[in-house]
Amino acid sequence: MATMQVSGIRIAGLASAVPDQLETVDDDAARFGREEAAKISQSIGVTSRRVAPAPICASDLCHAAAEKLLNDLGWERDTVQALIFVTQTPDYLSPATACTLQSRLGLSKGCAAFDISLGCSGYVYGLATAAQFAKGLSNGTDGSGRVLLLVGDTITRVISPQDRSTVPLFGDAGSATALEFNASAAPMSFVLGTDGNGRDHLLIPAGGFRTPRTAATGERTARENGNIRSDDDLFMNGAEVFMFTLCEVPSLFKNATQAAGWTIDDVDGVIMHQANSFMLNHLRKRLKIPEDKFVVALDGYGNTSCASIPLALSATYAKKADESRRLVLAGFGVGWSWGGAAVTVDNAVLPEVVIVPGLPAVVREAA
Repeated sequence: MATMQVSGIRIAGLASAVPDQLETVDDDAARFGREEAAKISQSIGVTSRRVAPAPICASDLCHAAAEKLLNDLGWERDTVQALIFVTQTPDYLSPATACTLQSRLGLSKGCAAFDISLGCSGYVYGLATAAQFAKGLSNGTDGSGRVLLLVGDTITRVISPQDRSTVPLFGDAGSATALEFNASAAPMSFVLGTDGNGRDHLLIPAGGFRTPRTAATGERTARENGNIRSDDDLFMNGAEVFMFTLCEVPSLFKNATQAAGWTIDDVDGVIMHQANSFMLNHLRKRLKIPEDKFVVALDGYGNTSCASIPLALSATYAKKADESRRLVLAGFGVGWSWGGAAVTVDNAVLPEVVIVPGLPAVVREAA
């Protein structure tokens, strides 16, 4: 397991954004039947979720979060030295969506910008990368080395509306996290791991250069358990995902905590990838984490892929920015890929979740 520690970098703020469109268990009942929809909802802990209608992209949600955060922080745009965008639903195959976000946010031409393609573990990987960048860019003066980490997905855009294994669970969201150098900031600890043997259990089979999209890959047909989807749609083997989670996440949590030299008594909050409530509650009990320290923030949003950890942070800790908290973060899933972080969030800007209306102005103007 890759382990690292970054000192002298603080999380200055974090904002999240979701679309205003809601889908509920009633919508699922119309698709799959009321009894089936109720059973699924009870198991996963989601009665409603946020869904981005076309043409809203993950970049639009992240842009809204970043605008809110930069304005609340009072950061001058030309002080941001790097922009990192983590997503599996980019605007284009090329160029990198980070480049378009640099322009839309009015950041300077001296700002480094690049994408990272990761899903459920993406926030932790992105945070580790952003912290290292901020450390390298800083000149040892507080308020320097400023990096903007944007993490988001519109995963519902790659889901078949007739696949009951995915439709009732997933939602869309974007986030923005601001990091900067601060000599007195508590160190951040990270542990990261990968097992590519899990690739086939959570994937979109077609659409890349290995298997390009064709008329045949886009044809939706009956699959396992009567689910209907195409090879252009997301496939999830729920049983394998659960087994992977039980195998890797307990040690991930313990390793992240130990890397920081913490015990569970030192931890104020545990925020795991918001996969589903059944899985989260199973992990909490197995790890003996007190319920009041364990964040479950699925309902109303759904599983928002790489954005689920920052969204859960925003939903839980908004308006409590003046408090110092030791948090353990754990992202895990598609890849298989996993990452844990032990971070201290102190006096950070944490606005309430931003609601993005149906069609952002920038998209209307481009249409």
